[in-house]
Amino acid sequence: MTTDSAKVYFTNLRTYGRESQLDKLKRLMYRAGIDQIDFENKFVAIKIHFGELGNLSFLRPNYARAVADVVKELGGKPFLTDCNTLYVGSRKNALEHIDTAYQNGFTPYATGCQVIIADGIKGTDETLVPVKNGEYVKEAKIGHALMDADIVISLTHFKGHEQAGFGGAMKNIGMGGGSRAGKMEQHAAGKPSVNVERCIGCHACEKICAHGAFSFDEVREYTTASGKTREVHVATIDHDRCVGCGRCIGVCNQDAICPDYDAAADVLNCKIAEYTQAIVQDRPSFHISLAMDISPNCDCHAENDTPIINDIGMFASFDPVAIDQACADAAMAQTPLPNTVLTESAEKMGHKHEHLHGDQTHDPFCITHPDTDWRICIAHAEKIGLGTSKYELIEVK
Repeated sequence: MTTDSAKVYFTNLRTYGRESQLDKLKRLMYRAGIDQIDFENKFVAIKIHFGELGNLSFLRPNYARAVADVVKELGGKPFLTDCNTLYVGSRKNALEHIDTAYQNGFTPYATGCQVIIADGIKGTDETLVPVKNGEYVKEAKIGHALMDADIVISLTHFKGHEQAGFGGAMKNIGMGGGSRAGKMEQHAAGKPSVNVERCIGCHACEKICAHGAFSFDEVREYTTASGKTREVHVATIDHDRCVGCGRCIGVCNQDAICPDYDAAADVLNCKIAEYTQAIVQDRPSFHISLAMDISPNCDCHAENDTPIINDIGMFASFDPVAIDQACADAAMAQTPLPNTVLTESAEKMGHKHEHLHGDQTHDPFCITHPDTDWRICIAHAEKIGLGTSKYELIEVK
């Protein structure tokens, strides 16, 4: 476990003279020591969330451009990356994911670098990575392109999250860097099931299953796009044979195979820490968190509610644990904004939130999502040696 404090650099969003926020971000990165990393001819993964279609609180592509420009100034070869989502949405396969990234402005022309979906077309392109000191995960399933990179930079939109409490650097890297099967391992303590109303009996799941868990005995009527009706033998999963690897979820083009989102919030937070460990261990990493448009939920939603607290600023550090703690501390020091889910939830304090104690009673994320506790992720990350919650905050003016 790390005992020394880490340095976290911070700048507010005020601008003076001719310096833009993008200029301030670049200056923050240099002040935080990003140039200490040897970028020369190295492939650099900039892990970012492109935002679900319909969501407007994700980071503007201009910030990604600023980070990519710094990497290129230092001799590196940057690319923007994320992995496909486990749920049905606009980012569940690489083709739709790239379309979404482009529609949200993350084109090579706007950002100065390419977009690569790390776990491939169907979310099955993964690398199995042993987790140092892992207690819940022994081998993390990470998007292959992310593991192929020489250097990892997280560019995080710091905001609330309905399952983790908040979405910070570790959520961006750990959950976001998992393949579809890796995301299932984090979210689900159980195994997937088949929605027979969607299944068309194509047998793609059976072909990829290494454990013979699929059978096709059940019959239903299926109406094709042309209006013709035919009988199909739909899939069922034998959970005694299934090992929960999740690869069938990726190959199903009908979104008929669904995970059971049944992992406890505390276990999820521990797994996020361990997946982050798998991604950053044994290679250089650098972390940037922009605490602005702090919405109550993840950018994975196809909508975004109004921010629950004011914009705070930009943070940078070599330590993903310290930067998350610094962002959380800054958020707790803010006054809740009126007419938000936070103030609505605070008004309902009482029997509903009676289990909140100490700092949690004025924690915007615990109040908004009272069944979550982001502190679990911080504590577990420290325990496995990922980083430290002790930090020195250095303001860059």
